[in-house]
Amino acid sequence: MTPRDETWARLAPIHAEILAHPFLTGLADGSLPRPTFIRYLLQDGLFLAEYARALAHCGARAADVATLTMFCGHASEAIAAERELHERLLASLEIDPSIAEDTPASPTCTAYTSFLLRSVAFGERHEALGAILPCYWIYWEVGRELVRRGSPDPVYEEWIRTYADPGFQTAVEGCLDAYGAALAGLPAPARESALAHAVTAARYEWMFWDSAFRGEEWPIAPPLRSEP
Repeated sequence: MTPRDETWARLAPIHAEILAHPFLTGLADGSLPRPTFIRYLLQDGLFLAEYARALAHCGARAADVATLTMFCGHASEAIAAERELHERLLASLEIDPSIAEDTPASPTCTAYTSFLLRSVAFGERHEALGAILPCYWIYWEVGRELVRRGSPDPVYEEWIRTYADPGFQTAVEGCLDAYGAALAGLPAPARESALAHAVTAARYEWMFWDSAFRGEEWPIAPPLRSEP
């Protein structure tokens, strides 16, 4: 079994749970409340800044120049393209993008990005690639399924089509190729560790949508800032 097939066998049940989540079904049928989607967009912007750092780490640890170039490019694109999408969607929802500056990362966003950065900084190369892979792959699979379903809401439809775009598929395939190359010839315990990192990241993907749907907040409010 190839690394790709072996990994998807582990991720497929989580992917199925993601597609069944009311956040995703609400995107497809248009019933997702707008405040919930806005909450997700704001958290996703915070996530992507840290995900770009993780991709840059993977580029620095790449086994060849082509992979280095790819991940550095993806790190830049994760900031530019996704920020443009967020700003466009927030503007269409009449939300000032500057509100993101005052939005704290949720507990789940903090946990997920901390896991990613720890994996790429302190894990082995195959573990680092296992950790970053699900964000690529699951979004692509979600986009493919939701574009098939369609959405009556034009804002949600625009979000869906972004991740079903063939250009995004090219990025996914590049990450899959790098992941497969990193796992080639590894002993079973090392492959299992890469798989475990991928499964953990996929679980965080479910948790990320769920946290936005639930309106997750920190249980203890921070102290008020003193006036200057």
